Amino acid sequence: MDSNTPSRSLSSISLAADSNASSTHVSIDPSAVEKEAKAAQITAACQGGDLSALIDLATSAHGLVNDRLRCTAWPLLLGCNNDVSSNQPPWSTLPPHRDENQVALDVNRAFVYYPNESERKLDVRKEELSDVIVEVLRRYPLLCYFQGYHDIVQVFLLVLGAQDAPSAVARLSLLRIRDFMLPSLDPAISHLQLLHPIIHAADPALYNHLPRMQPFFALGATITLFAHVIQAYGDIARLFDFFLASDTVVPVYFFAAVLISRKEELLEIDKDEVDMFHATLGKLPQPLDLELLIAQAADLYSTQPPQSLHSWAWWRVSSSSVLKASRTPLEVSRLTMEDGKILFRQQEVDLRRKQAFAQAAKSVKRARSQMWYYRRPGAYGLAVVVGVYALWLGRNGGVSARLVSFGPIGGFIKRTMGMFV
Repeated sequence: MDSNTPSRSLSSISLAADSNASSTHVSIDPSAVEKEAKAAQITAACQGGDLSALIDLATSAHGLVNDRLRCTAWPLLLGCNNDVSSNQPPWSTLPPHRDENQVALDVNRAFVYYPNESERKLDVRKEELSDVIVEVLRRYPLLCYFQGYHDIVQVFLLVLGAQDAPSAVARLSLLRIRDFMLPSLDPAISHLQLLHPIIHAADPALYNHLPRMQPFFALGATITLFAHVIQAYGDIARLFDFFLASDTVVPVYFFAAVLISRKEELLEIDKDEVDMFHATLGKLPQPLDLELLIAQAADLYSTQPPQSLHSWAWWRVSSSSVLKASRTPLEVSRLTMEDGKILFRQQEVDLRRKQAFAQAAKSVKRARSQMWYYRRPGAYGLAVVVGVYALWLGRNGGVSARLVSFGPIGGFIKRTMGMFV
């Protein structure tokens, strides 16, 4: 009998345990189990340097799960191990960058929505943020600071910390958001020009309802990778997982996905209410269904890649742009910072060429207007000369806009143009 007693006792305990376990399992959050399993996969991908696997994990549901994993994954997605940082002088000994006054103004406005910390702690954060930004700018003085850059950098600071953030932010700046850090915002505007063609391809009804205005309403969101407009830290960190693991054009597709998701709201606005459209389109709804929008943006990009759009917008993008020269994390990982500098200078040349061509085109238009008014002999001949000169400028991109008036041809046109002004 004694030998049977333990058996009955254990059986009772097992039944009770099974009952408790059953009730416990019912309360477990399935997403927590999924995230734990995914975290193990991310760790393995990081340890093995498997960039392709890391890209797949970062772009799927829940992204890179938490900041502990992002600390390792983001530098890998940016190819930070490609640059040798030894023997660099302390950044504080380098000459000041021309934009440091603006940096100071913006840093004072940082950390508005997150993190929820004491004023003293936030003051320390702001000092660290300023140091990260100024270090990057002093080490790469060709970069031009833009308002909103601090919104991006503050996310990197919170994820990576003050010590590791500068190298990651530097590579991000030169190899992924370089178009926003050139002397002109024209390359950034070229990103926005893709928005209407994407909407047209994905949803013609919505496209036909939207006014044909310049998509400047999307500038604040896209140029800051949405860090300026998303208020929840967890959401922006998750969105950065997606962006860093995707094609550099994907932020534009994400904005397109947001617009399409608001189709019913937008269709209720009268087509002629341009100001109402601009105000509505410039504000993102809060909160965002982030995972759904990420999936929709990925699908948009997959079905309507930029090179397939029936628009000149893609073909007008510089071949040195991040949209073409360093599109994917795999491409970025193979580039050095010196490569980034070379691409930056090539874009500057392209930018000067376009500006000179645009200036010459304006001169042609003005000349034709004057010729029509005065109807002087030789008018069309002069238009041809100016047009040829404009083409010459377009093929000689090293000529800046201010040099248009120099040289024998420029002098001749300037003198001749004076007849019509």
